[in-house]
Amino acid sequence: MQQFLRTYKLYLIAIPLGALAGFLYWRFIGCQSGTCPITSRWYNSTLMGMAFGALLAFKPRKNEENNSGQ
Repeated sequence: MQQFLRTYKLYLIAIPLGALAGFLYWRFIGCQSGTCPITSRWYNSTLMGMAFGALLAFKPRKNEENNSGQ
């Protein structure tokens, strides 16, 4: 369990923060007319925030085979 938390701690922080940011964006800025596909509903905006949080937390892992000098 500790290894899991150590490995994915950045995701475990960034995804809820992204969800909160998406919800707050919908609440205070969102689409007033209801025609915007992402910000017209709170759950769409929250899911997009979660996705952006995950993308920001993503760091590609280095392939050890490519770094061996071949």
